[in-house]
Amino acid sequence: MEGFNLILLRHVDREANGVAHRLAHLASTSSSDEFWVEETPDIIHDVLIEDDYKVASNAGFNVVVPDFFYGDPYNPNNTQRNMTDWLRDHGPDKGFEDAKRVIAALKKKGVSWIGAAGFCWGGKVVAELSKGYYTEAAVLLHPSRVTLDDIKEIKTPIAILAAQFDNSTAPELVKQFKEILSTNKVDNFVKIFPGVSHGWTVRYKDDNVTAVKSANEAHQDMLDWFIKYVQKT
Repeated sequence: MEGFNLILLRHVDREANGVAHRLAHLASTSSSDEFWVEETPDIIHDVLIEDDYKVASNAGFNVVVPDFFYGDPYNPNNTQRNMTDWLRDHGPDKGFEDAKRVIAALKKKGVSWIGAAGFCWGGKVVAELSKGYYTEAAVLLHPSRVTLDDIKEIKTPIAILAAQFDNSTAPELVKQFKEILSTNKVDNFVKIFPGVSHGWTVRYKDDNVTAVKSANEAHQDMLDWFIKYVQKT
């Protein structure tokens, strides 16, 4: 551990061990060295999203975070498997089918009011759900692969939280989303956050005050939308 001024080890409750578990699994399966300085590793983004959902839990919602990747999140450091290869195994179409099964299971247990939030890859999944009457409300956060044709079919009240700098879903496209939803009389809340990039709601530096403020604002917007449309259980 040379080069470190301070190393702190402490116990945390098991439900807070998601990130540690994911990194330990990576260490046990990777044959190369991995280094991250300040930036959040892509491989733990989905685990960090679970922390976002704790905000909703504290507001009185029952929150479900399925592992749609089956323990196999995309790893940009794996040069033997690029994004295209990974998507063959984990396409949003498969996520949509899995999401429908999760919703069916919840309804079987008596849950009658459901909201769905999708980050990036999950945005496409939630857009597909929003074309039917699977949920009472939807939120897309910096979605990817969502098209104008997708938006034309949406029936569910939907919030779209987008970034100023995003090659996946540019602001110009988001504005067209807004126009289509309003024309189709679908209740919507569309917001483009200035000065942030794709993934900003989960990928930010804790010491960047502006980034943290923008992420927290997006999380609150998401929560407000669900409070408006989803009955607390």
